[in-house]
Amino acid sequence: MIFSAALLVFLTACGGGGNSTGTSAEDEGEPVPGGTLRVIQTGEPRSLDPAALSNTWAHQPVVGNGLYGTLMINNIENFTIEYKMATDFSTTDNGQTFNLALRPDLKFTDGTPLDAAAVKFNWDRLKDPSLGSTSIRQAIQVANTEVVDPTNLKVTLAAPNPHFAESLVAGALNWIASPAALQKGRESFDQNPVGAGPFKLTNWTRQASIDMEKNPAYYDAPKPYLDKITVVTVADSNTRASTMTTGAADLSSETNQASINKAQAAGLKTEVVPTGGGQYMGMNERRAPFNDQRARKAVALATDVAGLNTIVYNGEGTVPETLFDEQSPFFTDVALQQSNKDEAQQLFNELAAEGKPVSFTFLSYPTTESRTLAEGLQTQLSGYDNVEVKIEVVDFGAATARAGARDFDMIISSAVIQDPDFPLWTAFHSKSPGNFVGTNDPELDAALDAGRIEQDVQARKDSYNTVQERIAEIVPGVWYSRAIPSVVYAKNVSGVDLYTLGSPLPENIWMN
Repeated sequence: MIFSAALLVFLTACGGGGNSTGTSAEDEGEPVPGGTLRVIQTGEPRSLDPAALSNTWAHQPVVGNGLYGTLMINNIENFTIEYKMATDFSTTDNGQTFNLALRPDLKFTDGTPLDAAAVKFNWDRLKDPSLGSTSIRQAIQVANTEVVDPTNLKVTLAAPNPHFAESLVAGALNWIASPAALQKGRESFDQNPVGAGPFKLTNWTRQASIDMEKNPAYYDAPKPYLDKITVVTVADSNTRASTMTTGAADLSSETNQASINKAQAAGLKTEVVPTGGGQYMGMNERRAPFNDQRARKAVALATDVAGLNTIVYNGEGTVPETLFDEQSPFFTDVALQQSNKDEAQQLFNELAAEGKPVSFTFLSYPTTESRTLAEGLQTQLSGYDNVEVKIEVVDFGAATARAGARDFDMIISSAVIQDPDFPLWTAFHSKSPGNFVGTNDPELDAALDAGRIEQDVQARKDSYNTVQERIAEIVPGVWYSRAIPSVVYAKNVSGVDLYTLGSPLPENIWMN
């Protein structure tokens, strides 16, 4: 695999408001087989089809990794690629084409082969917009796949991207399901999802639990060590925290620094993936009022992000002042936003005088943080004339669908940065299907394209300097929190290894 030197330099300096405090593998001793792990996730899946799952800490990573395993992972400390069911993903032409090599004799739990043809089937279908998959953002980068032989797939990208593996591991391209099972339809598949992962489904009761048991035919014996995993969805951060501290669950994805602090105070273990970028309140540039840059700028100037941090995170979160942390090789001292009440009111008045008063609806996820953020912004902007904020709270599935259809005024979005290519190109390039807010700026596009293909650290830094300047000028949203992809887990749980944005590998986990 050809790697950019930046991948090796851009280490975990882009802190997200917390530190990793888990016990090192050297201190944990030898794995002990057996036991049932009780897991909390923050979002209920709409289907167990890999296309419907998202591989981030805030969604369903344990389910996806458990049922389907992984082709490869990234090391979150140095961003090199480590292989699992794949053995290689290499390019000899600076990222125009890759060869994906698989382990021989991989089998799905239905006995069919997990071979190059199965990967091709899964990757090709992810491009279908009707699936509503968030992983279309990665899949659309693949122009063509060609089966060379059962263990080798030639992958041709639509445009060169030597950093594509970092995109691949962050979504459903990394989770391969049985084509035979998928072709039976979603209802059948949800009753019996077929992968080659370390676990198999035993039962899914919607809004209750997803129960999995050990796959005895898993390729990497003696893993998995656990006998069973039970996954439940808890959207409320306070409930997640109390469930963990009372011992009613063993591992939980977490989104809130205050909850992480509580867990650490209670003697629980935590792992946090350091990042740059963060979460922002995205403003839809495709329709009024935010198709006018003045409206976006006015809202940003009027927002007290420090005050929102206090309301949402008890002041314990980290507000991103710049796109990258000071220790990142891509850091530039370009402020993402600033507050100016007088200038904000002038812009609100100017727009109202033209018959365009700023009125919009904040489309909120059902989580405590999302609702509190929306209410906090609504309260802050109520102190200004000629601006009105409404709030609509919907479930995860509806919010995801609305975001995909671009049917919103304001919604929480993110550009959570490890290597900068995938999150920034995905969020802000005009040709990206993941560009939910509709940013369309030729200068920004050119800088993102240059940063994608460059391998030299300084050349990439120059490109991302321009990216930072354009994002600050365009104002696609109000940045309010540095994301903290993280998990909290009990003292008797070991082997918690994370990759990409806080995605645990369940096959490595064991319990005393």
